[in-house]
Amino acid sequence: MKRLYLLGLIAGLTLQPVAAEPSSALLDDKPAFIANLIEQMTLDEKIGQLRLISIGADMPRPRMLDALEAGQIGGTFNTVTRHDNRPMQEAALRSRLKIPIFFAYDVVHGHRTIFPIGLGLASSWDLDTIATSGRVSAIEASADGLDMTFAPMVDISRDPRWGRTSEGFGEDPYLVSQIARTLVRAYQGDSPAAPDSVTASVKHFALYGAVEGGRDYNVVDMSPMRMHQDFLPPYRAAIDAGAGGVMVALNAINGVPASANTWLLQDLLRRDWGFDGVVLSDHGAISELMRHGVARDGREAARLAIKAGIDMSMADSLYREQLPGLVQAGEVEIGEIDTAVREVLGAKYDMGLFHNPFRRIGSAADDPPDVNAESRLHRKAAREVARQSIVLLENRDRTLPLNKRGTLALVGPLADSPIDMMGSWSAAGVATQSVTLHQGMLEALGDDAVLLHARGANITDDKQMVEYLNFLNWDNPEVVQDPRSPEQMIAEAVAVAERADVIVAAVGESRGMSHEASSRTRLQIPASQQALLKALKETGKPLVLVLMNGRPLDLGWAKANADAVVETWFSGTEGGHAIADVLFGDYNPSGKLPISFPRSVGQIPTYYNHLRVGRPYVEGKPGNYTSQYFEEPNGPLYPFGYGLSYTDFDLSEVRLSSPTMTRGGRLQASVTLTNTGPRDGATTVQLYIRDEVASVIRPVKELKAFRKVALKAGEAREIRFDLDDEDLQLVNAQLQRVVEPGEFEVQIGLDSQHVKPARFTLR
Repeated sequence: MKRLYLLGLIAGLTLQPVAAEPSSALLDDKPAFIANLIEQMTLDEKIGQLRLISIGADMPRPRMLDALEAGQIGGTFNTVTRHDNRPMQEAALRSRLKIPIFFAYDVVHGHRTIFPIGLGLASSWDLDTIATSGRVSAIEASADGLDMTFAPMVDISRDPRWGRTSEGFGEDPYLVSQIARTLVRAYQGDSPAAPDSVTASVKHFALYGAVEGGRDYNVVDMSPMRMHQDFLPPYRAAIDAGAGGVMVALNAINGVPASANTWLLQDLLRRDWGFDGVVLSDHGAISELMRHGVARDGREAARLAIKAGIDMSMADSLYREQLPGLVQAGEVEIGEIDTAVREVLGAKYDMGLFHNPFRRIGSAADDPPDVNAESRLHRKAAREVARQSIVLLENRDRTLPLNKRGTLALVGPLADSPIDMMGSWSAAGVATQSVTLHQGMLEALGDDAVLLHARGANITDDKQMVEYLNFLNWDNPEVVQDPRSPEQMIAEAVAVAERADVIVAAVGESRGMSHEASSRTRLQIPASQQALLKALKETGKPLVLVLMNGRPLDLGWAKANADAVVETWFSGTEGGHAIADVLFGDYNPSGKLPISFPRSVGQIPTYYNHLRVGRPYVEGKPGNYTSQYFEEPNGPLYPFGYGLSYTDFDLSEVRLSSPTMTRGGRLQASVTLTNTGPRDGATTVQLYIRDEVASVIRPVKELKAFRKVALKAGEAREIRFDLDDEDLQLVNAQLQRVVEPGEFEVQIGLDSQHVKPARFTLR
């Protein structure tokens, strides 16, 4: 019988072995249990486990239930209620081997409670705060029967034209790595098998944030040294933290699409990094190998993907259609299929689904009567996280905080837009449950002051842009145009502003403008809103800009003309309350930028840790024949790590425990931080290292440590950082991580530009 079964596998037939279900006696022995299960599976059942299907989009529900009963689906995504998921799990358990499926979703910055977008979370520079967002997300997602999130998104982004910049955590490998590690642990908790945990599937592996020209889905051509030094560390950090899944990027890497890249998925991920979880394609990526031009047809695309190491095919048709014939022809070995199946089953085992397929779905009697009930939200946590994500960019003459008296004008197309407040990839969040800035300010003021409101402008008057942004939501458009003329809207806003003591203008992007497939060639605030701002400026009233956006913008006019500028990103369910807390001084802003803001699109890429050059531009010296743009000042408009407060902080000179450090030893760098201003507040002390001479060109500086510190007015505190070999490592020309002796400079500051230096020698 065993020989007949093996022949059946080789032929791609569906002969069934004697056993009918996995052995419960082996349930607590993962390797033995999975090996026993694989031994019983037909080829069709194995291929079924490699298929990740979206209900509705890929397959209607009745057909999906039939496929589940036949063992033809391994997991699903985009169903987010226990009521919907339970029948599918029941169908899977009616299959011959009763193998459960898992349920996945893009829980990127919240599930039902929406937290700030990735750039906002990173702006907190507070790992405990970020962990709170991840833990709440896991609790809410698991309560809806979800087992996996396609997150965290840890792509380093240095080109803000890229629409998906909004999802990530900025430009710096150290900061993004710390956040990646934090979120994986928050999602998965003590164990991904816990009922209130979800498996993290880190994305997009790899280098997706480096697409050429910031154009989504474009190619990446990058030296191996830069990959290992700058762009790969966050993925590695997530995997070292125990991420159970990896989602593969849609881009090509040095001429080979990631979904067919054996070096990336086998040599680097599996062999070098020791990853033993499940590898998922992105949506439709395997069929796209034909459009990349590396596969002549679907058969070749499926062969390339399975051999490269894609365990599960998202939105699959090709694995189902092509793998049986490929195995029968000997072009794909049954061992390669078994390896992929082993990873899929292993992920399900780690989720706890073999012990209890309904671990997160629960019983029907316990289903929430209203999945969108207010009681299911975590508003207090959302408000606290959102407050910490806000960055104060400008505050001339202490315009902020505002007084809760008199008359205030709130204008702008984003002042009362609940859906935009949530940002992109807002999971199961409900727009009507998000607090707009208008609502937040009204509640903050109560009866103490008058708040006047006018829209003032549409997000954009570009018809083509509006049609593009509404294309996927034609039946329920997100960008709704006010039918009045721009002149009428501005006139109304100016009339409102002239009656007020101060103007708050909520401007920026709609959430769809900072989204997948929303790459931009310009970084300015749209022209319709620029015209509004200029008209408001002419009133002579104090002008406070509240920015809502998912990427760095060109803020030259704002910096020169606004009295205060507050970067709020897209701040989530409690965004309106959080922003109002900052505007009225109920919370002292402490956010810092995780990404540099260029002066114009022509400066891109602008990032703080760029490599040194032979002819560097030096501020204050003649620029001829140096590396610079001559039409405008060099350097960012707002540097990485920058952010103001309603109080003032002062740093002492840097003190080193020794002028020398030996390899394998430690060195302590310390400063005294003093709150010299009138209010209690918090700031982030940042430590950078500059390697003066090395075997390869090194960055001008690199972030190596940071600490967020809260001080009362007048309080001082010594801040200490311990340095060791890991902080001084580099990737050499042989792609080895090494520590080279020589001179180093420690730089400690409150942003990446304004620092206090001290030197030491590594012997």
